[in-house]
Amino acid sequence: MLAFAPLRGAVGAAGTALSWLTDLLEPLAGTMATAAAIVLFTIAVRLLISPLTVAQVRGERRRAALAPQVRDLQQRYADDPATLQREVFALYRSAGANPIAGCLPLLIQAPFLLVLYRLFATSEGGTGLLDERLAGVTLGHHLSDGVTGAAGPLFAVLLAVLLAVAWWSSRRARRAAAAVGTVAGTPTEGPGAAVLSRLLPLLPFTTVLVALVLPLAALIYLVTTSTWSAIEQAVLRRPQAVAPRPLDRNV
Repeated sequence: MLAFAPLRGAVGAAGTALSWLTDLLEPLAGTMATAAAIVLFTIAVRLLISPLTVAQVRGERRRAALAPQVRDLQQRYADDPATLQREVFALYRSAGANPIAGCLPLLIQAPFLLVLYRLFATSEGGTGLLDERLAGVTLGHHLSDGVTGAAGPLFAVLLAVLLAVAWWSSRRARRAAAAVGTVAGTPTEGPGAAVLSRLLPLLPFTTVLVALVLPLAALIYLVTTSTWSAIEQAVLRRPQAVAPRPLDRNV
């Protein structure tokens, strides 16, 4: 249990910040102050870790630029998977596009997301968060507690938003995989890569399944962070304008 003391401390600090934000918003938001604080607090944390996402996208763009060369290597070493993988990693290394480094931002974000999850899905933090209400529904309410009154429409709207975001994110993941030509740095023809290429675009839908067992507070957090991720990815992965080539004055 002592190993989780730092985590409990972080959750407590996050709970204190959330309580302060709730008190700040209460004159404007009234009974919706806690829900609004969850949204703003989640956005603040995502802004804090957004440089990590920027670094990840830059790495993916470097790998996407190398996709034609990767396909050439796949054709050249189609019968030698070991040599193919070695050559692909050498190509990435020479271009400063280490595929393993692309996973680091996700790993660094994990503690932040874990703290937010424990704050919004458990009673940790000492804020009494799960006893607060939104539209008359306690933030600790689960779908298994019933969908009578305002609970049914409220959960339905939030789940519909989450499903729409998951569908949109899945489409973008398929397009990104097609552009890069690899899955997490593994050649598309490597062992297990075909399975990964089919499974990765389905991962956004796991948030919908997880949401079915979360309390309302955690669902608000999940909708907020998923929507933020979708918008962030749309901005960071928007097509880059190609600079026009200078006219040849000799023509």
